[in-house]
Amino acid sequence: MKKILIVEDDNTLLSGLCRALKSEETETAAAENLHTAREKLSKDKISLVILDANLPDGNGFDFLPYIKKEYGIPVIMLTANDLESDIVAGLEAGADDYITKPFSLAVLRARVNTQLRKTAERKNTDRFVSDNYIFDFERMEFSVNGVAVELSKTEQKLLRILTDNAGITLSRNKLVDRIWTDGSEYVDENALSVTVKRLRDKLNAKDNIKTVYGIGYMWVKKDET
Repeated sequence: MKKILIVEDDNTLLSGLCRALKSEETETAAAENLHTAREKLSKDKISLVILDANLPDGNGFDFLPYIKKEYGIPVIMLTANDLESDIVAGLEAGADDYITKPFSLAVLRARVNTQLRKTAERKNTDRFVSDNYIFDFERMEFSVNGVAVELSKTEQKLLRILTDNAGITLSRNKLVDRIWTDGSEYVDENALSVTVKRLRDKLNAKDNIKTVYGIGYMWVKKDET
């Protein structure tokens, strides 16, 4: 069962959307402000967020990057902000779709279903199996020779990027930008080196996580080393 979180401060519209988008395959959760939305995201397994821009305790455009970074789920902006600059800002901030009010309920349903379908298709690629490794990024379960390994969020991000780009050299700058994406804190230049070392040690992956000196790192299969 997929759950859709609707973040909207108009109570009438909010309750109407919750009823309209509920089905045999989906259930809905309501949030009238960003504070409640944060709580719902942290406690429930949310598959998709429908997000208004103008909310009592903040701006949906500012909240959008947080959702994408922390949960990586699709977000559809549903707002009265219909200027071209608003739409561009929303899409550039990470929105998967942008719908302006007033809107067609049929179109909204179709776009919600499209995003949920895309998510299901992506999940099919969330499992990486190679050599003695099984990495399930959706379930956050990782094993080496059948033995479970605990990875931090940062280590998981690094591993996902490396395995998604197996056989490709990724520069240090690109890895830093993609792992520490919020830009809110200074990232020590040794942070990546430390994370790589910890990941190698935990996975016993000295031969798999290859250092390309002067450039960056690459994930390679053992028979390709």
